[in-house]
Amino acid sequence: MVKKISFIGLSLILFSCGTKIAVNDLATANPITAHLDLVNIDNDKVAVSIDPGRFVKDTVVYRLPRVVQGTYAVSDFGKYVEEVKGVDYQGNELNATKVDTNTWLFSEAKNLDKILYLVNDTFDQEIQGGIGEEVPFSPSGTNIEPKQVMLNLHGFVGYFDSLKNSAYRIGITAPESFNYTSPLQEVNSVQSEDGKTRKSVFLANRYFEVTDNPMMYGKTEVEEFMVGNIKIVLSVFSPNGVHSASEIKNTVNKMMLAQKEYLGDLDSTPRYDILLYLSDTAQEDAPKGFGALEHHTSTVVVLPEQMEAEALAESMIDVVAHEFFHIVTPLSVHSEDVHYFDYNAPTFSKHLWLYEGVTEYFAQHFQVYEGLIDHHEYYSRTTQKINTSRSNYEDAMSFTKMSENILESPYKENYANVYMKGALIGMCLDILMRENSNGNRSLLTLMKELSNKYGKDKPFVDDDLVKEITEMTYSAVGEFLNTHVVEGTPIDYDVFFEKVGLHFAEAEVETNYIQNAGNIIVGADPEKGVIKFNGLVANNSFWNDNGAQPNDVFKSLNGVEVSLANANQVFGEVFTWQPGKEIEVVLDRGGEEIVIKTTTTPSYTKANTLVENPETTQAQKELRDAWLKG
Repeated sequence: MVKKISFIGLSLILFSCGTKIAVNDLATANPITAHLDLVNIDNDKVAVSIDPGRFVKDTVVYRLPRVVQGTYAVSDFGKYVEEVKGVDYQGNELNATKVDTNTWLFSEAKNLDKILYLVNDTFDQEIQGGIGEEVPFSPSGTNIEPKQVMLNLHGFVGYFDSLKNSAYRIGITAPESFNYTSPLQEVNSVQSEDGKTRKSVFLANRYFEVTDNPMMYGKTEVEEFMVGNIKIVLSVFSPNGVHSASEIKNTVNKMMLAQKEYLGDLDSTPRYDILLYLSDTAQEDAPKGFGALEHHTSTVVVLPEQMEAEALAESMIDVVAHEFFHIVTPLSVHSEDVHYFDYNAPTFSKHLWLYEGVTEYFAQHFQVYEGLIDHHEYYSRTTQKINTSRSNYEDAMSFTKMSENILESPYKENYANVYMKGALIGMCLDILMRENSNGNRSLLTLMKELSNKYGKDKPFVDDDLVKEITEMTYSAVGEFLNTHVVEGTPIDYDVFFEKVGLHFAEAEVETNYIQNAGNIIVGADPEKGVIKFNGLVANNSFWNDNGAQPNDVFKSLNGVEVSLANANQVFGEVFTWQPGKEIEVVLDRGGEEIVIKTTTTPSYTKANTLVENPETTQAQKELRDAWLKG
């Protein structure tokens, strides 16, 4: 689903089988034909035509999605559609009544030949008020520019209420120089007579497949390689050529080999697409919502182009690993709310702890289990999730109630806790599964069992899941789910860490240049309109050694003037700094200008963190080894 990357705390940051077809709506069962013109882009707008076939009804309703799977927020893609009109079979314009933001009613449907409209992109709109539910999260959004078009097709192609199970033929005409990739089946591709353009036609068996298969057109680099029996298609758009697909390929290949090993014999997919858009954050209209949105067999990722190669590789592992693990859930294990998704008035499952929390747990756990990171790094990440969850979110909130009401306050403000406490719920369940089975079963084996019971075509009943899991596992698992997930009783993590011989103790840990073990060391002063170091900077070895002090105000970073307006961009880049980077920071200390010009070195801080207990028993060590080493 959506995984957002929140670089700093300054304000930064699925399935639908549809309804049954009404046989009276269309005279024939021919596919709905859509066409997108990427050649004649005007003012970042794409002309779209929809040919639904001949209706036998007097009135039809056409919609663009209000909500798309995996975002858990209102996107209102109808906001970005202009000049909607119907055309009859003689070429005359038909009346289109706009019912609401995303809905148009055509009252002369028997004469309706085509629907025509223009689509504006969403990336440009992010400068108007920032990221939030008013603007689609970048990986679910659209980009329309001369060099690159991001086609999350739910932003371009809509649906008729009773025809979500109808097939679509999607034609796209683009400059011949454009590269393109899509997991959709390409059924035809023809070059124009003058050789300047190419029309490609793709087939989607139902509207769900339209929304589930993003495309990237333009000046993109493409790398294809095999990971076991999975074909990986990696598409990268780096507007200034800072990063290349060949550079990123090695990271993705190593990661996905480890994921395949971790998943074992779990059914997968023959092809998986990764569409990476690297945002030039120096540009005002560049996307700012960093993270990813998963689909069944692909993911769209948006990250800053300015990231150092090492930081980009680390982010790709965290983000893409999370999205790929969604082939476990919700692809193979999901509820009726997910299976029969309503894009206009969705209902939500109670089990975000499963879809997002367990997925995020797997995305972190596989890295230590398969040797991509060491135990100490895993302990540090776990500590940060606990601290972030407790300091930023409501710890006593029922996860099932939050999930079911995720579009409403106060639940939507706690959504991001699915990646913190949700992952910790997964960790606790994994330890319980291993403890109660003498190391023979795990959370992953439970997911495989659920996948075998249900699979991608059979949803579970939302209200029955906890009971079913209890019957399939142990009373301790059921008690945990009911107490901490359903009722919302805060988790005492010490109880679970004791089982595996871990405890919290103060230790020196490596940190970065914007945090101390997850705690932000800079803050905003809205009255003065500045960003400054807070008191925690004294405990960050790099800044302390270079003379930075609490309340020092940032004037510039590497030549870029710092303000509240660009804090996201500037400190998002600081988050990605690695040792060995040359920097120049200009500070204001009570009117005195302080210049720090140096090369970054590893930074450390003292923190209460998770460590191995020296008094661990043999039984605790064996359970820990089963958990972290297999």
